[in-house]
Amino acid sequence: MGRLVEAIIASILLSLCFTITKSAPKSALITNLPGFNGTFPSKHYAGYVAIDKHRNKNLWYYFVESERNASVDPVVLWLNGGPGCSSMDGFVYEHGPFNFEPKKKNSHLLHLNPYSWSKVSNIIYLDSPVGVGFSYSNDNADYTTDDTKTASDTHTFLLEWFKMFPEFQSNPFFISGESYAGIYVPTLAAEVVKGHKNVTKPVINFKGYLVGNGVTDEVFDGNALVPFTHGMGLISDELYEETKLVCNGTYYTGGQSGVSKECAGKLKTVSDTVNLLNLYNILEPCYHGTSLSALDIEFLPKSLLTLGKTEKPMAVRKRMFGRAWPLGAVVRPGIVPSWSQLLAGFGVPCIDDTVATKWLNDPAVRKAVHAKEEKAIGNWELCSSNLEYRHDTGSMIEYHRNLTLSGFRALIFSGDHDMCVPYTGSEAWTKAMGYKVVDEWRPWMSNNQVAGFTQGYANNLTFLTIKGAGHTVPEYKPRESLDFYSRFLAGEKI
Repeated sequence: MGRLVEAIIASILLSLCFTITKSAPKSALITNLPGFNGTFPSKHYAGYVAIDKHRNKNLWYYFVESERNASVDPVVLWLNGGPGCSSMDGFVYEHGPFNFEPKKKNSHLLHLNPYSWSKVSNIIYLDSPVGVGFSYSNDNADYTTDDTKTASDTHTFLLEWFKMFPEFQSNPFFISGESYAGIYVPTLAAEVVKGHKNVTKPVINFKGYLVGNGVTDEVFDGNALVPFTHGMGLISDELYEETKLVCNGTYYTGGQSGVSKECAGKLKTVSDTVNLLNLYNILEPCYHGTSLSALDIEFLPKSLLTLGKTEKPMAVRKRMFGRAWPLGAVVRPGIVPSWSQLLAGFGVPCIDDTVATKWLNDPAVRKAVHAKEEKAIGNWELCSSNLEYRHDTGSMIEYHRNLTLSGFRALIFSGDHDMCVPYTGSEAWTKAMGYKVVDEWRPWMSNNQVAGFTQGYANNLTFLTIKGAGHTVPEYKPRESLDFYSRFLAGEKI
């Protein structure tokens, strides 16, 4: 009897594997990648999904099948932030199947990444919204967008994608992302849940989501920096106590009445003290100059918060994302690592995106990944200079509350050396949800070492820090990231 059962199971698995080979669109299969000399550890696909055929509005994706068991492993959507930054950032610099190394004599650019998230999951890297990366529309009006439209368009993409890859419809599905994806992820999750209630087909087997160093709430995020700088030993006890006193412990007011002149002065002193540091990881050197910090928002003119609709967003190349801003503000995409950059347009410091930019603009690479030619849609930028983006959804706290109370699992993780979206803000808002603590603050382990700290709450909410990591956690701590990612997807204790 046992052998009969084993034979039946083997037959089912073989059938599933055959289905994967048969069902996935052959035209999307990637057969080679310039810079890589070897055999892919799993199948890769890329191409466009039309989310509005009439307008020729298309989102581009890169899909990596799991290296373990694609037929049953979770499908995970990855979204980088910005707003307006390509998710190929995650592919190239964080947790993709390859490590990109500067080309040396007689060597190749791409090498297999032992800590790729495709070791344990199928993963979709999506360029969203339209106008980002290789995604495009024939109607330039589509490059003016907002949180609500982005969530709706990405949900449409998912429905169409699962029709193209029907063999994955029964797999557990998770949404993940970092930085401004702290907005993208919960708003998209809410759309997916709404689709469930409306019995939208195909039904997406949504189980939960992960957010790394994510923008969440204007006030919580805005108040996070001063405690972070003090806790990290970046400002003196005296300056911290003086700032705390004159600001009454509140360093950002959400654009209501502002702060006092005395408070603004102390905040500027804090800003001046830390502004030579790498915003995205205070342990790392800063390569491209410096930037003022987020604290400057309190004493800069509010009139600088918006761009006029006729003003083209700045064509600057940058890598990171980050801080929330007042509801309704029109944003220069990709320029949100600090309020001062948002308002004054300084560009993003300390970051080098040369490898991704050169590789993805190589005509042979674009052809290999089924992306439009440069003459058709322009050059690939890590963060788009084509968008006008409006933040229109406000705080994400109620989104998280609704999702977790509905039974969906949530992991909020933070690199503890990120000064862009400090862990202090994420720790504060997860605690403010008011859920019962079911797993008290403790270290979590990776490779027999303390990798960070975690606290678990009722209703499937977990907060996690990663020791020594910056804004883009898997970039700095790849082994540890694969560990917590694997455990979360499997429903195991981290």
